[in-house]
Amino acid sequence: MQLTLWTYEGPPHVGAMRVATAMTDVHYVLHAPQGDTYADLLFTMIERLPRRPPVTYTTFQARDLGGDTAELFKDAARQAMARFNPAAMLVGSSCTAELIQDDPGGLAQALQLTIPVVPLELPSYQRKENWGASETFYQLCHHLVHKPAADKPAKVRPTCNILGPSALGFRHRDDVKEITQLLNQLGVDVAVVAPLSASVADVQKLAEADFNVVLYPEIGLAAAQWLQRQFDQPYTKTVPLGSHATRDFIAEVCTLTGLPQPAQDPSNAHAHWYAKSVDSTYLTGKRVYIFGDATHVVAAARIASQEMGFEVVGLGTYSREFAREVRDCAKRYGVEALITDDYLEVETQINALQPELILGTQMERHIAKRQGIPCAVISAPVHVQDFPARYAPQMGFEGANVLFDTWVHPLMMGLEEHLIGMFREDFEFHAGAAPSHLGSTRPAAETARPPSSDTPVMATPTAIELPIPAASNQATWSTEAEKELGKIPFFVRGKARRNTERFAQDLGVATITVETLYDAKAHFSR
Repeated sequence: MQLTLWTYEGPPHVGAMRVATAMTDVHYVLHAPQGDTYADLLFTMIERLPRRPPVTYTTFQARDLGGDTAELFKDAARQAMARFNPAAMLVGSSCTAELIQDDPGGLAQALQLTIPVVPLELPSYQRKENWGASETFYQLCHHLVHKPAADKPAKVRPTCNILGPSALGFRHRDDVKEITQLLNQLGVDVAVVAPLSASVADVQKLAEADFNVVLYPEIGLAAAQWLQRQFDQPYTKTVPLGSHATRDFIAEVCTLTGLPQPAQDPSNAHAHWYAKSVDSTYLTGKRVYIFGDATHVVAAARIASQEMGFEVVGLGTYSREFAREVRDCAKRYGVEALITDDYLEVETQINALQPELILGTQMERHIAKRQGIPCAVISAPVHVQDFPARYAPQMGFEGANVLFDTWVHPLMMGLEEHLIGMFREDFEFHAGAAPSHLGSTRPAAETARPPSSDTPVMATPTAIELPIPAASNQATWSTEAEKELGKIPFFVRGKARRNTERFAQDLGVATITVETLYDAKAHFSR
């Protein structure tokens, strides 16, 4: 077992906690030692939940290993039933408890509880968090979903379920709201969202909808595939991340439901104006590296290439279950996918590729900070700051606006810093210059005192740089060299003059010619 400072995913029982915490009346009894209860922090701190996750731990200690740990589990299950009165119970073991080989499923069955009990077999040393969430949601569907009635009443509008969003998901709540609004605009009613905000009764009626929308395949795909096999219930294949994918998603929904395509593009995207501006040329061809969960990586590569005009120089994922999909995606952009859960391997690849923008997780943000590369977080795992208080979806047309802002702003800050550096040597852009904002009357520090009556009034300088008399130990400029220097943009002309004079002084050149000017340029460009 490899121990690292950071991990992209926790053990699979954390994935089960994400499903249980997302739902309203499910309780998870976890056979685990006291040290495994750290997972509470993930929900109460990172996602800012006002309550503890619905999880009861057996919290056995070392001294209990010589006794009957099975009895500890049964006591915990009875107490959870009496205290929380859930509509269904999940039972399972943490990675540590897995080693003592108690059988939570069999033990819970022996208790003969009056509610459905869903046993979870989550191999902690073979699988990770997202798989654990997927397996938990699949098992809930397998145990709880009822076959729809044969004589169900006709519907005025088609209905769907939204599958995949969970607790501790990256912008999941906002995505659900955005896609629900979009589906309603198309004429589709959302029957159930699961597991996020769903009850046991909601899960039981999943099969009654006309189709399923899979927003996050890492969590919802296995359940959607089972519902299709069992009840012939189709599901969407397109994840509506980005403007193009959202339009494809609309087309797919209309095909599944028989609804007409919208006569007008329902897009509320506002980023297209930027493509018409002169500043957009600054972003064209920017080298971007992408890493995260499979859903967001595949979508981000398409957005970066087709909507932003970036060049994808590398991508990868920690989602091993979707390695094939990510590798297929990488082939479309002529790169090799990196499939790993070791952030040090990701850092090595970033160092080798030297991208101009990184789209990744909280780990890539730290890597980018060390390398001085702009970065935007696009995927879990995330810090507290990546659960914004504002409405900030990733999906749909409004999500496309959020993505544009999130990705472009780090690059534009780099442009601002570049321009500041270029203009710093200009006569109007130095520490002692008066502010240039309209309406400002504050004088510069050097000219704060009013001139006396005998002080000659100097004309306001213009953008044309006049020759500066050389010091006695400096080289002089020839007329041709001065003319050539005048062709350089004014905001970098001062720096070019100083570099050339320093170059000439180092070589002992008395007169700067055009050749000297270009020799200096070549020297300082190395």
